[in-house]
Amino acid sequence: MTRKQNIRHLTLPQLREVFGEMGEKPFRAQQVYEWIWAKQAPGFDAMTNLSKNLRAGLEERFDFPAVTVDATQQSTDGTIKSRFRLHDGYLVEGVLIPTSSRQTACVSSQVGCSLSCKFCATGFMDRKRNLEFDEIFDEVALINRQSMESAGKKLTNIVYMGMGEPLLNYKNVLKSIEMITSPDGLAMSPKRITVSTAGVAKQIKQLGDDKVRFNLALSLHAANDEKRSEIMPINDSNNLKNLVEALNYFYKATENEISFEYILFKDFNDSLKDADELIKIYRQVPVDLVNIIEYNPIDNARFQKPSEEKTTAFMEYLGKNRVNARLRRSRGKDIDAACGQLANKA
Repeated sequence: MTRKQNIRHLTLPQLREVFGEMGEKPFRAQQVYEWIWAKQAPGFDAMTNLSKNLRAGLEERFDFPAVTVDATQQSTDGTIKSRFRLHDGYLVEGVLIPTSSRQTACVSSQVGCSLSCKFCATGFMDRKRNLEFDEIFDEVALINRQSMESAGKKLTNIVYMGMGEPLLNYKNVLKSIEMITSPDGLAMSPKRITVSTAGVAKQIKQLGDDKVRFNLALSLHAANDEKRSEIMPINDSNNLKNLVEALNYFYKATENEISFEYILFKDFNDSLKDADELIKIYRQVPVDLVNIIEYNPIDNARFQKPSEEKTTAFMEYLGKNRVNARLRRSRGKDIDAACGQLANKA
């Protein structure tokens, strides 16, 4: 049996055309479009200003594969992790990270991941498929609802730092951001959105060519090629020289914020020599901020978190060398919702 067309993949002009074929007035198309994006309806039944006959006709003709919340867990620090169920039964995770000044959604862009980073739980999973743009939009809309229910506040920020490599699902990630920032969708400023990449140089340049308006974060985690290739196989085909060139190209084209993500691993990348190498890379790119991240141990990885003394020494050394660095304390560790821990465990 052929699967029906996903109604959310139609543009407003296409919807108007369909409604014309159905003998319906054009304004009905506008109503449905609003239900889909502005009101985030979970299905045709929710479209209460349409007649039952029209809803039944749409149901017959189109698919509406909305994402649903399969399970949630709340951390002692207020972080909420959700496991989302997709129409085909696959599961992905998203996280609401609340602080005193921000409500941040961390969303996934792929089911699993193909990059096999040695410190990340998702990296030990196979990549099953890319998320469609409307599925990513649903993640954000559902986390926004959780934010409203738990804190009475809308989301302030979105980070594409969940499961998967966003730039290997380029088209859907960009289309999801288009809908999230659209006045017809969530009307969020693109400056409040950060896409994180393990470093796909060609696609970073493509972001520059496409003049995107959101921010970019590079998961660096080691500042020399030998170490980076050891923990991130993608570095073999996207080395630091190529990434520096791509990031400068991106900045020249967009002037959007660039940040580095750098997880500290005990006795691997936490020495002052490692800090010097990080400073050298930092000075080659117009980086706004370096996020130094606490490591969150996972079952399959050999890494450990450095001591507080080592972490403090690393941070102080960066500070002395005028690096704008911030230590990001992990949140949601007790529910496997922290950086690198997402693996569909509940």
